[in-house]
Amino acid sequence: MSATAQSSPKRDHLMATAWRLFYRDGLRAVGIDTILGEAGVAKMTLYNHFASKEELIIAILEKRDLEFRTSLMAQVESAGTDPEQRLLAVFDWLEGWFGSESFKGCVFIRAVSEYPEPTHPIHQTAWRHKIAVKAALTDLCGAAGAKDAVALAETLSFLIDGAIVTAHATQTTAPARSARVTAAQLLKLATA
Repeated sequence: MSATAQSSPKRDHLMATAWRLFYRDGLRAVGIDTILGEAGVAKMTLYNHFASKEELIIAILEKRDLEFRTSLMAQVESAGTDPEQRLLAVFDWLEGWFGSESFKGCVFIRAVSEYPEPTHPIHQTAWRHKIAVKAALTDLCGAAGAKDAVALAETLSFLIDGAIVTAHATQTTAPARSARVTAAQLLKLATA
C-alpha cells in the first residue's frame, strides 16, 4: 500500500501519529508498539493497512513528498511570472518552513542517512523526492535562462540541502536568506 492507497480515518490517524513520532525521534528509533500506544490502536489495525513498519514509513514519505512539493510549487506560483523571482521563491518557501514551529530538519535527508543502503526501499523513496525537487529546479532554472539548467539545479540542490541542515542545527531562518542571495548570484553567472 502506498500513500495513494485508499484513505480511512484509522489509517489517516495512524499515519499522522507515526509521522509526528518519526519526525521528532527518527525513523529507526520509533518502534511499532510506541506508534500503536500513541495512536491508541491495536496491532491488527496497523497490519490491516500496512504489511510492515517499512511500508508505513514509505507511505509517510510518499505523502510528505506530495505535500512538500505541492506547497513549494504554490509558493513558486504565487511569485508571479518573472522567471528569476519564481526560482528565488523556492528560498522564500524555505525561510517560511525553517521559521515554522514544526521544523525539525528534512525527513528525506534523515531517511537516506538512517537507511544508507541505496537499494533499500526507504532510501529509494526518499531519494526519489530529492530527484523530483531537482527536476522542478531544473525547469525553473531553464525558464530563468540558465545556459546549463541541469548543472545549476544540481548546485542549488546542494545549496538547499546545506541550508536545511544548517537551519536545523542553528534553529534560525538565516540559512534560507543566505542561500537565496547565493542562488541569485549563481543564476546571474549561469545566464551570463
